[in-house]
Amino acid sequence: MEAPEGADFCFPLLLNNSCRKPVPPQSDGILVLLSFISVLTAALNLLVIISISHFRQLHSPTNLLILSLALSDFLVGLLLMPVDILSAEACWFLGDLMCALYYVVDFIITSSSVGNMVLISIDRYLAICDPLRYNTRVTLDKTKICVCLCWIYSVLYNSLILMDFVRHPDSHNSCYGECVVVLNHITGSVDFVFTFIGPITVIIVLYLRIFVVAVSQAQVMRSHIAAVSQQSSVGVTAKKSEMKAARTLGVVVVVFLICFCPYYSPSFTGEVIEDSSSSSTFVLWLLYFNSCLNPVIYAFFYPWFRKSIKLIVTLKILQPGSCDCKIL
Repeated sequence: MEAPEGADFCFPLLLNNSCRKPVPPQSDGILVLLSFISVLTAALNLLVIISISHFRQLHSPTNLLILSLALSDFLVGLLLMPVDILSAEACWFLGDLMCALYYVVDFIITSSSVGNMVLISIDRYLAICDPLRYNTRVTLDKTKICVCLCWIYSVLYNSLILMDFVRHPDSHNSCYGECVVVLNHITGSVDFVFTFIGPITVIIVLYLRIFVVAVSQAQVMRSHIAAVSQQSSVGVTAKKSEMKAARTLGVVVVVFLICFCPYYSPSFTGEVIEDSSSSSTFVLWLLYFNSCLNPVIYAFFYPWFRKSIKLIVTLKILQPGSCDCKIL
């Protein structure tokens, strides 16, 4: 039986202006896998958020930055991944306003993740390279202010570069049933510099400095290990703890670079950056997958995260006084 005329179009009554329905992947296993990644990303980052928010022993400046990063990763799994999965099988029926809103949220979440990575790098740099003044220069209140400024900056900055798109969200749509945003050479170049080149440069420079200092400190500790007193041993233990945190968050930064660089690679050749809800590419999902990898890295390197997961899953956090449990 032949399909009725217009069955392959998003809006059959507008054959001349309607987009054709997207062709879903040949294998349903791909959609199942992507859906599983979406659920896993949201669930794992929710565990990070609950852990750091609930247990008082985890209320430190570094963990607050991890909490902010987990929030942006959680939103990726909760909002961005599901919309991209649905757009692979269906047309965009939510209208121009929701299309504009979706991309504004998308850009805000992405830039906030980059901002959180910069803050994490600065935190580790101060902890390793200036340990004597770290506790006075980096406090919980100051970190909260920095996190809030990071999110406010992301909202204001992305609202500014997407202002024309919000006013005319259908300006780059070739047909009805499409949701696409195109950054021209000016806005694309600005976004490339402020969201990628600038932050990535800061992150790499800081971690190179951390690596140099870490190597020199390791040599000093090995040369004096035999003469360490009990009081100094405490200091060495604290220093090792800082180094371990720097190493763990260094892995997070490296994974972040691997996942984000392909997405911005077209800008290196001067191409226009285009995002379309009808094209779920490997590069886009590699960027999204970074949000799933971060909590996996925490679980692998941080014993406190594994302990908190057990307490959360077994519902022991509902017991009175559970927030004061010894996690570290």
